[in-house]
Amino acid sequence: MIAVVAKLTVKSGMETEFETHAKALVEQVTANEPGCVLYELYKSKEGGEYVFMEKYKDKAALSAHGQTDYFLAAQPKLGPCLAGAPDIQTYASVQ
Repeated sequence: MIAVVAKLTVKSGMETEFETHAKALVEQVTANEPGCVLYELYKSKEGGEYVFMEKYKDKAALSAHGQTDYFLAAQPKLGPCLAGAPDIQTYASVQ
């Protein structure tokens, strides 16, 4: 298993727009990617900080995720909402 934690800081006032596009992406990933075991979005209590928590069966599933039409189409919608580059960390399961 491979886990990804993507931390994003959203510009003040752009939270609603970000959440609209991010939730649509979550729905598409959940419905269309059998290799993705978990794809959830969380928001900090303080606001402005979001985390995508992702879990994939293998490297191929993670790679496929990044090449889907809906993932690529979401980037120009989500990008303008961000206050900076996302902090993306990838982890391997310990067995």
